[in-house]
Amino acid sequence: MLLHRNTGSISHHLFSDFPDLLECSDIVVLNNTKVFPARLLGRRLGFAPMEGKAGPCSAQIEVLLVRQVGEKVWEALVKPGRKLRIGERVSFGKGELEGTILERGLRGIRKLKFDFEGNFEALVDRLGHVPLPPYLARPDTAEDINRYQTVFAKRRGAVAAPTAGLHFTPAVFDRLRAQGIQWQEITLHVGLGTFQPVRSDTLEEHLMEPESFEVTLETANLIQCAIAEKRRVIAVGTTVTRTLEFIALRHGGQMVPEVGETNLFIYPGFSFRCVNGLLTNFHLPRSTLLMLVSAFAGPELIREAYRQAILLGYRFYSYGDCMLIL
Repeated sequence: MLLHRNTGSISHHLFSDFPDLLECSDIVVLNNTKVFPARLLGRRLGFAPMEGKAGPCSAQIEVLLVRQVGEKVWEALVKPGRKLRIGERVSFGKGELEGTILERGLRGIRKLKFDFEGNFEALVDRLGHVPLPPYLARPDTAEDINRYQTVFAKRRGAVAAPTAGLHFTPAVFDRLRAQGIQWQEITLHVGLGTFQPVRSDTLEEHLMEPESFEVTLETANLIQCAIAEKRRVIAVGTTVTRTLEFIALRHGGQMVPEVGETNLFIYPGFSFRCVNGLLTNFHLPRSTLLMLVSAFAGPELIREAYRQAILLGYRFYSYGDCMLIL
């Protein structure tokens, strides 16, 4: 679906038309984060043994690694989290990986310190599962580690794919190249901040979970050149949009290289400083993703676009269809 913000026009296309919908002066920006098997299934061990007595065991625990915050220390979403207290341990596999609860946070977030021998990433790759979207309602398979991934994924660290990028194929890149359209890559490791629904009474009260990002010097320079020359910056996905707008907000509308974390929440009323076009999938109600898209295109145009999408049978969510907003 193609939306024009200035005219309010809506038209319908195949994604193979994407290069034809752009101008040769545009620069397309992609998120090259890579999903890793962040979902670990373990069992509760109780507390560390004291005076020769081990804690109770057996209950199954699910741990979704979100981001590393220290040496062997990770923030994770733990289910069921309420029963696990500080100091309790969880074992994974045959005991070659153990985690101890260090802190309890909100909405099931816990901080764990892991004990293991050897390489942590190799252990996670062997013991972990691909964190597929829950609405798929099926176990992950060996094929998912490649299928739930963009063709340009490089930087390991995401718990979900940047779904707007899933539409791209080598053939699409060939056509972009043939038409002289540039593209660049940034990294934002998709975490819980992208998918936590808005639960607060007002938008201003909603707090986004921080997510790690990196924009290199080369990419920042090329995007800044496009801004200076008033060429369009086309963001592939809400993760790219939040990263670029976070940097532009901090640096007076300029694009500079930066490594850090962002918890920027974009909702209607936000002033965009960098992004001129957005490719994005169709999102859930009350999601921060839908708020961002509404901020970019305007709530009324998005409501009409979603009405048409439903009537015409567009597919929603991670493996669904997409819209290009210009």
